[in-house]
Amino acid sequence: MDKIAYITRLAVVPAMIILLLSHFSWAQKPGAVRKNIPLDSIRLSDPFVLADSKTKLYYMTGTGGLLWKSKDLRLWEGPFQVTRTDPNSWMGPKPMIWAAEIHAYKGKYYYFATFTNRNVKIDTVRGNEIERRACHVLVSDRPEGPYLPMEDSIYLPADKPTLDATFWIDRDGKPYMVYCYEWLQNWNGTIEKIELKTNLSGTIGTGKVLFRASDSPWSREKDESGKDIPNKVTDGPYLFRTEKGRLGMIWTSWIYSTYTQGVAYSESGTLDGPWIQEKSPVTPPDFGHGMLFRTFGGKQLMALHSHKNVNGHYIRIPCLFEVDLKGEKLVVGNRYRP
Repeated sequence: MDKIAYITRLAVVPAMIILLLSHFSWAQKPGAVRKNIPLDSIRLSDPFVLADSKTKLYYMTGTGGLLWKSKDLRLWEGPFQVTRTDPNSWMGPKPMIWAAEIHAYKGKYYYFATFTNRNVKIDTVRGNEIERRACHVLVSDRPEGPYLPMEDSIYLPADKPTLDATFWIDRDGKPYMVYCYEWLQNWNGTIEKIELKTNLSGTIGTGKVLFRASDSPWSREKDESGKDIPNKVTDGPYLFRTEKGRLGMIWTSWIYSTYTQGVAYSESGTLDGPWIQEKSPVTPPDFGHGMLFRTFGGKQLMALHSHKNVNGHYIRIPCLFEVDLKGEKLVVGNRYRP
């Protein structure tokens, strides 16, 4: 089924159609490696930046599964192909890759990403076919890869579409994957956690819901009758602590047709919450799927993508914002242009 046919079969509100289309379209296509490319010339959804202390380089990945690297955040080299998945696994020979992240942990580098096998359908809900899609983790000895499969061939249930996994070490010292259970199946997206093995090679137990899309006071949509209701989408969770130790999570949804990022805070200081949603978004309209990192010079930044309508096409460009974590809450500052 081609892209347009797939999208038109989704009986969902226009904002959610845009969300799915953007995952299919705007990642940088692989090709010859280029040098000295300005950040705003790269087309990339769901950007994630690793500031690697060993190599003193910044590594950026995201949807599409390719890698860029930079010495200064201003000029970039890439894109590089860095994953080597098993063609005989559930992913198939050419899986789609969304929202990749690279985390350094105990001397290795771990590649958290969403993989989709479009040739396998796991469910049909309200007339929409749902493809085999799940979060998974690969490993490498180097930040530039190659990233290879580990012990477990499946991290999350095969009949459950999941996406946008991130990594967190909780107060109990255990590693966890935090991810979204996609709204296309449950019609009220959730953000969940599951414990990882000590070497991250698989999962332990079952997932636990942290909160639901409908818990948010700011993400809204209209139903078929025009009634104002909570939005269904949970997208792009990323965890952080303020300098005072407060645990927060940025995540993205929609305010009608506007892609928007909000924040929630854990009252217990652990993943178990309860999670209290802030009343208002934390970034400007049409920015989302953010993450936080510190530059080699000590500046705290948020990487996220813009979501702009250019002549009827939605273009996603990686952007940087200054952030302040000194108080009890995350404060997003001005656009940062390296």
